[in-house]
Amino acid sequence: MLFADIKNDIAFRKIFGNENKTEILISFLNSVLKLEGNKKITWVAILNPYQLPIVLGAKSTILDVKAKDKTGKEYIVEMQVTERIGFAKRVMYYSAKSYAAQLDAGNNYYKLKPTIFIGILNFAFLETKDYLSRHLILDVETKEHKLKDLEFNFIELPKFDKTEEELQNLVEKWVYFIKNAESLTVIPPNLDDEGLATAYKEANRHGWTKEDLEAYQYAQLREMDDVAREMLVEEKKAKKIATNAIQKGLDNKTIAELTELSIEQIEQLRNTT
Repeated sequence: MLFADIKNDIAFRKIFGNENKTEILISFLNSVLKLEGNKKITWVAILNPYQLPIVLGAKSTILDVKAKDKTGKEYIVEMQVTERIGFAKRVMYYSAKSYAAQLDAGNNYYKLKPTIFIGILNFAFLETKDYLSRHLILDVETKEHKLKDLEFNFIELPKFDKTEEELQNLVEKWVYFIKNAESLTVIPPNLDDEGLATAYKEANRHGWTKEDLEAYQYAQLREMDDVAREMLVEEKKAKKIATNAIQKGLDNKTIAELTELSIEQIEQLRNTT
């Protein structure tokens, strides 16, 4: 089998935004949010279902899947490959905007339903050592949870390092799938969850259409271009700092520690400064 990189925007939407395979998203939400018994989600409507970009490789500003359950609760599942400036504020703004968008002008506030955000991050974001964290609006002193309609959950992939043999529960199996699917060649044994088993099958690129594969590969190239562009910007910033440091008389070793440039790069800057 040839599994897709779930962090790729085409793969992410194709799997989690699949209107015909909603058991995937239902399983993921129940496991991450630890919903059991009568609190379990049994049905969802995907509000922004997967569609191939109109322009091949067109990239959305925000990579997410939105869904609503029978009670009206809305869920935002978002994939972030790299950290952006203002990420925390954008998460709050985006969630609050989605929450407020439930009402048209003149409607009563009591009709508003909770909005639950789940961010899958391919970078370390929080100080906690746990890969999965839940954030609520609580009273600082009493911990009273009166403001219940906004909730934020984060899965930090770099903090998850369990092997296949160490997986103990469904949420760990889901995170393992998201982080490692691309490097696997077979579906792991002992998958006793229909949603996750279906996700593996849907991630197998051998079953994809030519159009999906082309869009997926284009997205990979675009991501590589984005990374290269960011590296170039960072290098330019480092060289500017190094040039200022050279003019102030700092030695090469100190400048290298400040900028992470090599001694050779710093020497080249000295010769042109």
